[in-house]
Amino acid sequence: MRRHLGIFFVLALAVSSSAVAMSQDQSAIDELKKTAVKVYLDCGGCDIEYIKTEITFVNYVRDRLEAQVHILITTQTTGSGGSEYTLNFMGQNDLKGTNDVQKYFSSTTDTSDDVRRGLVKALKMGLMSYVGKTPISRRITVDYLPPDKAGPGRDRWNSWVFSLTGSGRFRGEESYKDQEADFSFSANRVTTESKVRLGLSLDTSNTKYDIEDEIITGTKSSWNGSGLFVKSLGEHWSAGFFLEAESSLYSNIDLGLSAAPALEYNAFPYSQSTRRQLRFLYKLTVNPVKYREETIYGKTQETLFQESLSVTLDLREKWGTVSVSAAGSHYFHDFSKNQLDLFGIVSLNLYKGLSVFSLVGYSWIHDQLSLLGREPTFEEQLLRLRELPRTSDYFVSIGFQFTFGSIFTNVINPRFGSSHSGGMNIHID
Repeated sequence: MRRHLGIFFVLALAVSSSAVAMSQDQSAIDELKKTAVKVYLDCGGCDIEYIKTEITFVNYVRDRLEAQVHILITTQTTGSGGSEYTLNFMGQNDLKGTNDVQKYFSSTTDTSDDVRRGLVKALKMGLMSYVGKTPISRRITVDYLPPDKAGPGRDRWNSWVFSLTGSGRFRGEESYKDQEADFSFSANRVTTESKVRLGLSLDTSNTKYDIEDEIITGTKSSWNGSGLFVKSLGEHWSAGFFLEAESSLYSNIDLGLSAAPALEYNAFPYSQSTRRQLRFLYKLTVNPVKYREETIYGKTQETLFQESLSVTLDLREKWGTVSVSAAGSHYFHDFSKNQLDLFGIVSLNLYKGLSVFSLVGYSWIHDQLSLLGREPTFEEQLLRLRELPRTSDYFVSIGFQFTFGSIFTNVINPRFGSSHSGGMNIHID
């Protein structure tokens, strides 16, 4: 019995010593983690939880004002159909003035896992200049992968990228059925000096309603082909040419063609386009069109001349996002046939955890030249097969978000699903 008690005492002492050692190690890790850089990650479309899992040597905070580093990630589409991610590292508080910019490029064939891995690598590179100032840097190692001796091969496609897309959608219930199909093709070539975009799309839909034993059906179809050529004229100017052909039952257009030379000026350098833009775009359009049915102006075909001017302001800063645009156009044969469109998104970070946003759009419409010369049938109005007269349309959305509590957001728990965090997301359809 005494022997068994002795063995038990030794085992208990060993387990207790191991627990104390583990507790001391964990305490040391916790103390070291307290010295880590506080980071606020401002990226609406990023896999935040994956980033937190892969980059554990910083402290993630919920409030941007508490952060030592505000990371603002912006994107724009590349010529190959992928994305250019611009990572802006902005030092704050005791790290104010320590700034950096990293870029990551994804290709159109990359999977979502490829993209998030590449983004994590770029984040690690940008964070090193901040982490190097903290005690946790002692646990950081840097590896070097030698480059492939073969080097990049010749681009046999000469920067051209082609894409084919097709889809079908089917939905319904006992009294309603809707079938839609669409197809699109695009060919794009984008370089630093020029841009060429070609596209073709076809859409068709069939809708069926069963209302009090009366069956109402309608079919709508359209196609559109477009082309754009743009030439860079420096950091602020560019010139281009638009071409378009279309046919639409809804718009009463049997065949419409348009050609438009255009000129654009950007008050900010194009190299800053992911953060700020102020663009002025002028177009002069000639538009021969043949209508499916006689219009309200007694026309079956005509050639129209139109000019338009649009102004767009896009800003993405730590304090929020602003995107405002105004576009106006008119026909030369009758200046009263015109349209003015206003659109704006404003999202502001007012104070700790408090942000507000607003979306506003309004159009004054006085140029519906292709309207039917007859009254649309009941079926055409019910199923929205034909365009109806209107002088304006609008939408307004206003909201706020207020978050409070612990400033740290390091812990990940994926049970029962998870939600991403970061900058505010605004989705527009």
